[in-house]
Amino acid sequence: MPEGDEEYFGKNGEPRKYDPTFKGPIQNRGCTDIVCCILFIIAILGYFAVGILAWSQGDPRKVIYPTDSRGQFCGQAGTPLEKKPLLFYFNIMKCASPMVLLEFQCPTTQMCVEKCPEKFMTLIKAYSNKNDFDYYKKFCKDGGVPDILKYGLCPAMLTPSKPFTRRCFPALGQKGGVITVGNNSHFDDGSGKMRDAKDLMDGVKNATVVIEARQVCLLSLESSFLAMKHDLLFIVLLRFLAGIMVWVMIVLVILVIGYGIFHCYMEYAALKGEPGSDVTLQDLGFQTDFTVYLQIRQTWLAFMIILAIVELIIILLLIFLRKRILIAVALIKEASRAIGHVMSSLFYPLFTFLLLAMVIAYWAVTAVFLSTSNEPIYKVFNETACDHSRQTCDPANYTTSSMKKECPDSECLFAFYGGETVYHKYLIGLQFYNVFLFFWCANFVTALGQMTLAGAFASYYWAFVKPDDMPAFPVFSALGRSLRYHTGTLAFGSLILSIIQIIRVLLEYLDHKLKGAQNKCTKFLLCCLKCCFWCLEKFVKFLNRNAYIMVAIYGKNFCTSARDAFFLLMRNMIRVAVLDKVTDFLLFLGKLLIVGLVGIFAFFFFSGRVKAFENTAPHLHYYWVPILTVVIGSYLIAHGFFSVYAMCVDTLFLCFLEDLERNDGSAERPYLMPESLRKVLNKKNKTQPAE
Repeated sequence: MPEGDEEYFGKNGEPRKYDPTFKGPIQNRGCTDIVCCILFIIAILGYFAVGILAWSQGDPRKVIYPTDSRGQFCGQAGTPLEKKPLLFYFNIMKCASPMVLLEFQCPTTQMCVEKCPEKFMTLIKAYSNKNDFDYYKKFCKDGGVPDILKYGLCPAMLTPSKPFTRRCFPALGQKGGVITVGNNSHFDDGSGKMRDAKDLMDGVKNATVVIEARQVCLLSLESSFLAMKHDLLFIVLLRFLAGIMVWVMIVLVILVIGYGIFHCYMEYAALKGEPGSDVTLQDLGFQTDFTVYLQIRQTWLAFMIILAIVELIIILLLIFLRKRILIAVALIKEASRAIGHVMSSLFYPLFTFLLLAMVIAYWAVTAVFLSTSNEPIYKVFNETACDHSRQTCDPANYTTSSMKKECPDSECLFAFYGGETVYHKYLIGLQFYNVFLFFWCANFVTALGQMTLAGAFASYYWAFVKPDDMPAFPVFSALGRSLRYHTGTLAFGSLILSIIQIIRVLLEYLDHKLKGAQNKCTKFLLCCLKCCFWCLEKFVKFLNRNAYIMVAIYGKNFCTSARDAFFLLMRNMIRVAVLDKVTDFLLFLGKLLIVGLVGIFAFFFFSGRVKAFENTAPHLHYYWVPILTVVIGSYLIAHGFFSVYAMCVDTLFLCFLEDLERNDGSAERPYLMPESLRKVLNKKNKTQPAE
């Protein structure tokens, strides 16, 4: 066989041959996938250029401040509207939904006010009372002038409102199951007609939750530290209790299925002699009330047979896969030891989180500036028939324009932001580029974390004397190698994944747009495409993960490493399946245990049901909000810790498979796997190699 790569790999991914110079992750390696590295750098530079262009053209005030009908920003410092931070709608019922309001496209007059209306009032009644009209004029254009009724300078009515997202929404409530506004179920719409308060629901969504944010944040932080302690404790326990937990789980599954069989038999026997219980499922046919099937003996007989078959399959799997389950348990225990020697790996997810936060922040800021770099567009709004309705107009001279003469009761109002320049024409393309680079950068950061951890844990496995033969700082050493030599490989793998993800986003967009379509063939085709690309994304993530492990060990390019990892795993398919399911179960159990403990503690703390916490717990009207916050936070922390553990197990598993194919236990080719794995496989190192 010729020298070079073929010495270790055949054309179809045959096992490696022994290499006496191999002692763990290759140190003297070269740069890989250089073309993709250059492409990634150019894309990043283009991303910065898009950001600079967006920041120079965009105006975030359009997001920070609500905009009135004249395109002015409410509450902006240094302007006449500085003390009027809230946006008031003349007729909220003309707004179809809150999304219309947030997109500045509600077809009614909008003006900036200092405070939202606090009481019911109609223009007709207020006009006859000086004090009421003085209050009412605060919500009129130009402070109210003669002919206000004719020119629509004031709203027809005022309803008690509350500010939400700097906009005045009716103060909706509920009393006895009836929608109310200002404690009243009816209101005068200004034309003398009484309407139900629920009519306002079409224009506003009541979504206000009041919590004491500062206390909740502090207590959530304390609970996060509690979750971290539980994570560390669970990882330590896995080192000693992994085997017990797996076998207990298997026994419980068998007992539960056995109880199900017994219960089905008891129900089957109890229905003997009951009228109508001997009817067959075929004679009964399809019934919308599924409880009818439970009154038939044949249903319970079918359940009993299905459960018995499942029980038999599980027992047979245990008999034939017992050795592989023991290998999985031994690898999980060894992963706990590896993390004990590489404790800095537990904190690496914080670095990944920081990088992801920077990527998300850059994407979000760029998206905001891009979306706010349009020019204000004004359109004609009219309640009656008008040929110029929804046409663009100029508010500066609209009162003297021909459109105003043809439609006397029309108005030229601010509608949205747009533009007709070259920049505005390609704005959609820039937004797409922003989204695509967001996926690429986020996947790159994730891939960097996977390769770094893989390099650190591989150095542990291949060390003959642990931890003496390991690098002083394995995580930093692996991070340096990944960035110095394999930036192109990381970019290549993340690019493939990003393309698939952006296609999935486009399919979701098409699905959203075609929701109203009645073409069943189109719906079926779209559903199939979404399913296929979901499966493809899962497969590519799995392949990338194992390819990065091989790159971290041998320093080959992405395609070669992906091929080697794929064939290595295919030669050990059953071991892969068993290890994957056993690891998934243990990590799921760990997450469930930690989130459950923290959630129970948060419930008793925030609800004040424990006397010991009565003086320290804050008094909250909605204690479920901080509880939910703590639970989600603890889950994210647990997921971060256990992602390190899962990466450790996967790395050690690939190293274990490589060890089996490279070595034979002789003095010249000793196994580097731990003694626990050698015992499971009945393999021994004959003699220790000479120092």
